[in-house]
Amino acid sequence: MIDQTLPNKHMTLNDRFYIERCLSEGIPLYKIAKALGKDTTTISKEIKRHRITDGRYRIDSNDCIFYKKCKIQKLCLECNTMKRCATCKKHDCRKDCVKYASGACMTTERAPYVCNGCNDAFECVKPHYFYRANYAYDNYISTLTNSRKGVNCSPESLYEIDSLISPLLKQGQSLSQIYATHGEDIPISRRTLYTYLDNCLFTARNIDLPRKVKYKPRKKKRTSSNIDYSYKQGRSYKDFEKYIAENPETSIVEMDSVVGPQKTGKVMLTMFFRNCSLMLIFLMKADTQACVSEIFDMLTEKLGLELFQKLFPVILTDNGSEFKNPDALENTADGASRTKIFYCDPLASWQKGRIEKNHEYIRYIIPKGTPLTHYTQRDITKMMNHINGVPRLSLNNRSPYELASFLLDEALFKALRIKKVHSDKIILKPELLRN
Repeated sequence: MIDQTLPNKHMTLNDRFYIERCLSEGIPLYKIAKALGKDTTTISKEIKRHRITDGRYRIDSNDCIFYKKCKIQKLCLECNTMKRCATCKKHDCRKDCVKYASGACMTTERAPYVCNGCNDAFECVKPHYFYRANYAYDNYISTLTNSRKGVNCSPESLYEIDSLISPLLKQGQSLSQIYATHGEDIPISRRTLYTYLDNCLFTARNIDLPRKVKYKPRKKKRTSSNIDYSYKQGRSYKDFEKYIAENPETSIVEMDSVVGPQKTGKVMLTMFFRNCSLMLIFLMKADTQACVSEIFDMLTEKLGLELFQKLFPVILTDNGSEFKNPDALENTADGASRTKIFYCDPLASWQKGRIEKNHEYIRYIIPKGTPLTHYTQRDITKMMNHINGVPRLSLNNRSPYELASFLLDEALFKALRIKKVHSDKIILKPELLRN
């Protein structure tokens, strides 16, 4: 089961698609909640809040099991008709009748509250409810935006404020003066008063303010950059080029990270061997320096310090915050040197363009915008093996795996479970990780 993401985060469209798919497969709500890192009540409220009916039945229709045969009349004292109470459109007999017994389907009355995974949905004659991700997301966005639009003040209250401040403004008084005198009678802040005046919600206008029209809008001051570049001292791209010129036989590994749509939770750390195009992919809990250091320590422990130094003598990466602790990456916990870290120039991803290009294979299987919370390292390793099995024209129609088997130590393959995938069995679509 996947790890939980950070709490109190709004659900995305992908999360809602995941809920819809799980409901169709009959997966319990608690498992859906655990997969998305949410509370079970959050999932149940999401479903009940955004479920829709199929249109064949009214939500408020009489669902009493005695509806067709019931002959009770005149439950209401003021009733002067001879109609059955069950057919009355003015009053709800269900509230007054002691014989009322609900015939609603238990699937919609309790979890999962919808008919998505019901095998009898098309034959059932009871009201149907369904959860649709697109509708739920559109409804959520509408609620989110509408709650932040308009005026947070009733028309009556707005009229009272206008009646108080507009005559005083036209007498030449400022809003500050009015607020100082009548602040207790004004239910909004001074800043909100200026906003309402700018939006022409009062009889008075900006032209009635004594000094407002004399001033131009203030320009925001530029703040000086406080970014610390000390970590790049001796590790810039120019230093990298100089080092490679002095050591031309050195093997180069490019390193990068692939994040999900929310930029929180799980991310992928990728390493690309330039000499054979083999790509390693590791799943991290978060995009932090500590998680990257854990991957380096794990590799050092599994491969041994000497083999790590041989396989990763030089690593070229970007200026992501997760890589800005080079001392922890270059050295082991006891201070032994294991690699050299160099950084590309800002906004120059082409300096490590081969790994950037290789990320396209990842996006074939995990499309951009897909959260990584549902995947495990086993899934990522499976994807890695399929990507490394693709023959490349740049490798003379050989796959990275085939070339790496000659150039890299076999211990790396055993430690990371790198296996050969037959070319006819390679899958580069999302279906690979759904099996």
